[in-house]
Amino acid sequence: MKREFYESPKPGKIMQWLWKAAGSDGYILKKSTYSDQVKYACLGGIVVATGFMAAMAGGYAIYTIFEPKGSALEGGVHPTTAVMSCLFGIVWGLIIFNIDRFIVAATGKGDGTEAITWQEFTNSLPRIIMGLVIAITISKPMEIRMFKSEIDAELHQEQLEKRKAYEIATKANYETLFNKVDSDIEKIERKREQLRAGIKEKTEVRNNYQVALQKEIQGEVGSGKSGDGPAADAIRLNLEIAQKELDDAKIALEDFDRSNKNELTRLNTERLNLNRELQNELTKNQEVASGLDGLLERIKLAHEIAGFWITFFITLLFVVIELTPIFFKMMLIKSPYDFMSENIKELIRAGEGIQIKYEYYKDKKGQERNLVINHQVKSKLDEKVSLMAAQSELSDYIVQKWKDREKGNIDNNLDEYIAEPK
Repeated sequence: MKREFYESPKPGKIMQWLWKAAGSDGYILKKSTYSDQVKYACLGGIVVATGFMAAMAGGYAIYTIFEPKGSALEGGVHPTTAVMSCLFGIVWGLIIFNIDRFIVAATGKGDGTEAITWQEFTNSLPRIIMGLVIAITISKPMEIRMFKSEIDAELHQEQLEKRKAYEIATKANYETLFNKVDSDIEKIERKREQLRAGIKEKTEVRNNYQVALQKEIQGEVGSGKSGDGPAADAIRLNLEIAQKELDDAKIALEDFDRSNKNELTRLNTERLNLNRELQNELTKNQEVASGLDGLLERIKLAHEIAGFWITFFITLLFVVIELTPIFFKMMLIKSPYDFMSENIKELIRAGEGIQIKYEYYKDKKGQERNLVINHQVKSKLDEKVSLMAAQSELSDYIVQKWKDREKGNIDNNLDEYIAEPK
C-alpha cells in the first residue's frame, strides 16, 4: 500500500503462503509494515518446518514398524514399505501442520507487551500441552534415526543373544523326547547285538568242531590214523548240536527283527519328525529374535546408548521449536497489524449491527462481563413483536365487531335464538 510517508513492501508468493501457514490476515499484512510481514512469515515458517519434521518422523516410524524384520545389520530398502511410509508421512505431516496452524492462529497477543504474565501463561496452557505432545511425538523417531548406526550394532548383538537363548531353551524342551526315543531304539539294538553276539559265538564253536572233525578224519590228532572212528563220531555229534544251536540262534534273530521291525520303523520315523520339528522351531526362534527390530526396542536402545541428557536435549530442541510460536505471540508488542486488525473487526461488527459494551455487568461470581447487542437481531425481533401485536389487536377488533353484529341479530330475531321446549 502506497502512502506519502511509507510504502508497504510488496510481498512475494512464498511470504504470502507463510502468512497463511501462520493463520494471519494477508490483506492486512499487505498494508502493514515490513517488520510485521517478516514476523508472521517467520511464524509460518516454524509451522511449516514442524509439519515437515513431523512428516519425516512419522514416515520413518511407520517404515520401522512395517519393514521386513531380519538382522539389524542387513541393509537395503523395502520398496513397498517405503512407498507406504512416504504416503503416511505426507498425511501425518499435513495433520500436524494443520494442528500447529490452529494452535498458532488461536493463540492471542496477551496484553500486547513483551512480558508474559501468569494469566497469559495459564490461558495458553492447553495449547502448550498440545505442543509438548506433538514435540515429543516428533522427537522420538528422529532420535532413533540420529543414532541408527549405534542402535543397529547394539540391536544385532541383542538379537544374537536372544536367538542363542531361544535355541538353548528349545533344545532343552526337545531333549527329553529325543532321550526317550533313543532309549527305546537303544534297547532294541542292544538286544539285537546280544543275539548277533550269540550267533557269532555259536558260529565259532561250530567252525571249531568242523576243523576238529576234519583233523580227526585226516589223522592229524589222536591216534594219528586217518578215517572215521569213535572219536570222529563224537566230534560229528557235537558238530550237529552246535549247528542246531547256530540255526536256532539265527531263527531267533530273524524272529526278533520281524517282530520289532514296525516298532523300530516307528521310532526312527518319530525321531525324524522330532528333528524336523526342532529345526522348524529353531527357524521360528530366528524369526522371533529378528522381530526385536521394532520401534519400541529402538527407542529404548536410543535412550540407553545416548543417555538421559542427550535424549533430553534433543527432545527439548523439538519442544522449543514447537512452542516458540505460542510464546512468541504472547511476547509480541502490539503493532500496526494488530490495530488495523482490531479496526477491521470493529468495522465488520458495526456493518453487521453488532455492539459490544465492555465490562457492562457482573455475573453471579462477580466477574465483569461484556454485553453484546446484535442490533439487526434486535430490529428483526422488534419488528416481529410489533407485527404480532398488530395481529393480536386486529383479531380483538374482529371478534368485537362479530359480537356487535350478533347482538343486533339477536335483538331483531330473538325467537330464532330461543329453542322450543320438547
